[in-house]
Amino acid sequence: MHERDPASKGWLEVLLCYPGLHAVWGHRLAHRCWAGGSGCRLLARLFSHLVRLLTGVEIHPGAEIGRRVTIDHGMGVVIGETAEIGDDVHMYHGVTLGGDTNEPVKRHPTIEDGAQLGANATLLGDITIGEDAAVGAGSVVTEDVEPGATVVGVPAERVD
Repeated sequence: MHERDPASKGWLEVLLCYPGLHAVWGHRLAHRCWAGGSGCRLLARLFSHLVRLLTGVEIHPGAEIGRRVTIDHGMGVVIGETAEIGDDVHMYHGVTLGGDTNEPVKRHPTIEDGAQLGANATLLGDITIGEDAAVGAGSVVTEDVEPGATVVGVPAERVD
């Protein structure tokens, strides 16, 4: 995180003052509990709720999150139960990885390695954001984004 944020003054500041990092750490604990089975799922949900209260970031304990994922500023981020996030993904405040159905199926986005999600981007449904793709701030994405592509707007359209 320190390498990705020119405003950080050092590792201690990152460890103590970055709610996005705290939310990811909290999610890792809640996810382990969630994976433990139905007997632990209520505890996982309660813990994720506490993390949301403390950080402003809501991550369902069922979501899959890769390594070195960063949530910059954090406030207002929502990540749904069936979302899958790869490694080295960077997202800004207000991002929503939301569902588009009430059916018990894969209903949240898959974000592949290295993707970047701009502030207040909304990604809905079982879509895939390809490796190293970028989603512009405020965009609404309801269809797959090819690897390396940049999309912006409402609805999001490719611009590169």
